[in-house]
Amino acid sequence: MTITIAALDKAHDRSAFRCGQPALDDWFAKRAGQDDRRNVARVFVALDETGSVVGFYSLGAFTLALADVPGDVGKKLPRYDAIPAALIGRLARDERVKGQGLGELLLVDAIKRILGASRTLAVFAILVDAKDDKAVAFYESFGFRAFPSQPNRLFLLTSTAAAAMERL
Repeated sequence: MTITIAALDKAHDRSAFRCGQPALDDWFAKRAGQDDRRNVARVFVALDETGSVVGFYSLGAFTLALADVPGDVGKKLPRYDAIPAALIGRLARDERVKGQGLGELLLVDAIKRILGASRTLAVFAILVDAKDDKAVAFYESFGFRAFPSQPNRLFLLTSTAAAAMERL
């Protein structure tokens, strides 16, 4: 399967997309375009060789309260109230392509885009909010760590992500 990842465009048909999570399906069908146009999120889609949308993710700027940063990480930071971060707000692949590695491809693409942005905009960490334990395990397999107080919110230091991408 050949996949192209592109910025969401109004020409992309989102109506047939189904990932198995009604909240994600609904957001993608009804709000993704609005959020993108309003600069609330930047949305990217994965297109198969026919141009069908088979996956998506959204990115946004985020500030992380220093008090929420785990001690081993936070002790290395200046004592600012908030630390700049990037949020992978939503990430999903269509049920039709389950098990074909598209989720991994989307995550790697999102991380690469964030690392590119971090060259001109400070980004200390990449955050995700996992929907369930399966999603937590998925992100942990890429090196994301859970916040002790919020086990479904995970982070990956951009320095760790950059080092991992250099090894690819």
